[in-house]
Amino acid sequence: MRLAQLVGQRIKEAPRDAQTASHIYLLRGGYCRPLSTGIYTLLPLGFRVASKVEAIIREEMNRVDGQEILMPVVQPAELWEESGRYQAVGQELLRFRDRNDKPMVLAMTHEEAVCHLARTELSSYKQLPCMVYQLQTKYRDEARPRAGLIRVREFTMKDGYSFHTSEACLQAYYERVHEAYARIFQRVGMRDCISIESDSGMIGGAVSHEFMAVADCGEDTIFVSPDGRYKANRECAVSRPAYVKAAPEPLEKVATPGATSIEAVATLLGITPAQTGKAVFYRDAKGALVFVCIRGDIEVNESKLRKVLQSPQLTFANDAEIQAAGAVAGYASLLAIDATAVRVVVDPSFAASSNLVVGANEADFHMKGFNYERDLTPAQRAAITVADIATVREGDPCPISGEPLRLLRGIEVGNIFQLGTKYSAAMGVNYLDQDGKAKPMIMGCYGIGVGRTVAAVIEQNHDDYGPIWPMAIAPFHVHICALNIRDEAVRTAAEGLYRDLQSAGLEVLLDDRSEKAGFMFNDADLIGVPLRLVLSPKTLAEGKAEFKIRGQAEKSMLDLAEVVPFLKAKVAAALA
Repeated sequence: MRLAQLVGQRIKEAPRDAQTASHIYLLRGGYCRPLSTGIYTLLPLGFRVASKVEAIIREEMNRVDGQEILMPVVQPAELWEESGRYQAVGQELLRFRDRNDKPMVLAMTHEEAVCHLARTELSSYKQLPCMVYQLQTKYRDEARPRAGLIRVREFTMKDGYSFHTSEACLQAYYERVHEAYARIFQRVGMRDCISIESDSGMIGGAVSHEFMAVADCGEDTIFVSPDGRYKANRECAVSRPAYVKAAPEPLEKVATPGATSIEAVATLLGITPAQTGKAVFYRDAKGALVFVCIRGDIEVNESKLRKVLQSPQLTFANDAEIQAAGAVAGYASLLAIDATAVRVVVDPSFAASSNLVVGANEADFHMKGFNYERDLTPAQRAAITVADIATVREGDPCPISGEPLRLLRGIEVGNIFQLGTKYSAAMGVNYLDQDGKAKPMIMGCYGIGVGRTVAAVIEQNHDDYGPIWPMAIAPFHVHICALNIRDEAVRTAAEGLYRDLQSAGLEVLLDDRSEKAGFMFNDADLIGVPLRLVLSPKTLAEGKAEFKIRGQAEKSMLDLAEVVPFLKAKVAAALA
C-alpha cells in the first residue's frame, strides 16, 4: 500500500473527548472515525487490524470444532419474548416496529436466534455435541459510550454457542474453549490477559469466566491474590475476613439527633464505621421490599444481592415505602421489624460482628451493643437469609491463602458461560435421547469483542508516540520511509524494495510522499508498523538502508542486498 493513497489522515493533536491511549491513537493514526456517539467507521488501517484479529479467532474456533454461521442482526421480538428477555432487558435492547407493525429488535446477542436455529436443525443425541459461531455486528444502546472502541453501541463480536446432552460434556467442552481463548489473546499480542470468575449477568448460567486485559483505563475491577491462584471480578469476588468475637455489651438506646448516615453516627459516638451496622432498602424486580443489613464500613455488592434474591433488577426504596413497612428511614433496625413481612438479607459481616451500633427504628435514636445471635429470637433469625453480599476491597484476605488481595483494572475482551438449560428449556430446544425421550439441550455460550480486543492491545502496547503493534495483527509488517522521493536513486530503490518485499510475502506500506523526515517519522510512529526501513540519498550512497524496530531506540544499517531476506526472517520469527 502506498501511503499517498491510503484513506485516513493522521491527526496532529489528540481530540478533546479522547482520554485513553487506544482512543487517542486509533483516531490520530487514522484507524477509525466516529459516525455518531459510540458508532465508528473502521478505516483501512483499522479494518486490516480487525480482520487479522478475526482470522486468529476463526482459526482457534475451528480448532475446537466450531462451525461458522451468520445469523441476522434484525430479529423478531417474539423470540425474545419466548426466552423471557424482551421485558427483562432494559433500554440497551433497541426495540422497533417494521412496516407491518411487527415488533422487532436489533440483536445485542444471539442466544434466541441460535436456539431457533438449533430446534430446526438439531434433533438427535447423535448430532451432539456441536458448536456454531459467528462474527457478526451487534447493537447495544449504551447510555454512556466511552473510550473509543472499548465501550460502543455498534460493534463486531464473535459469539459461539455449544449444545450438549450432559453437564459433564458441557464442562469438558467449556475447558477446551477456555484454552482456545487463552491462545487467542496470546496470539493477538496481549501481554497481560487473565481469566477470572465472573457474574453471569443478563446472559445467565451457573458458571462464567471473563477474560480481562489488564489496563489502567479498564472499567472492570479485578481482585487477584499475590500467588495468582485466586482471580475474580468485583461483582462476584469473595474474601475470607476474620471477625473477632467480643463479650456482649448491654443493649443501650442512645440519642443520635439528625445522624442518618454511617459517617454521622460514627462521628457523633466516637466510633469507627466498622462498629456500626448499615441498613439498606431495595425493591426487587417484582416490587417486593428487601431489607439488607451489612457492617457499616462495607458496601453492598448488588450483583451478589441480585443472585441471592434471584432478581434481575434492584432499585432503592424511597422513604415512604420504608415507612409503610414499619421502619424509619435512617434509623431502621432488625430489632423492631417483622422479618416475615419483609425479605431480609444479612451479610456475615453483620451477623458475626459484636456490639454494633444499629438503628433503633425510632427517629434520632440508635441502639448500642447489638449482637445478632443474642438480640434476635430463633424465629426471627429463621426468617432471615444470611449470605455474602459484601463488596470486596483491596487488601481484604484472599479466600484461598488469606493473603491481601490486589486490585487491578481490566478491559473485558471475552467471556464464556455455562448456560445449562436457561434458554433451551424456555424455547423448546430439545433432542431425542437413546430411548427416544425429548430432553432440553444443555448449552454453553462464548463471546469475544473484536473492537475491544484491538483497543486493549493498544492499551498494553504503546508509547508516547503511538501504538506498537504486535506482528500478528499489525496493519503491515514493514513500513518504508523514502526520504526525498524525488531523488531518482531513492525512488528506484524504494520501488524495488517495495516490490521485492511484497513478492517475498510481506505486507508493506510505502511512504511515497514528498514530506520531511520528521513528519514521516511522526506518521510512522502513529501508524505503529513493527519494522521500519528508511531510505535516503545518504544511506543509498553507501549501498545501505537504515533499519529500526518500532518502540526501540536502536538503529542499524543493512546492505541493500540483505534487506529482503533479513526482514522476511524477522517477520517469520515474530509470527512463529
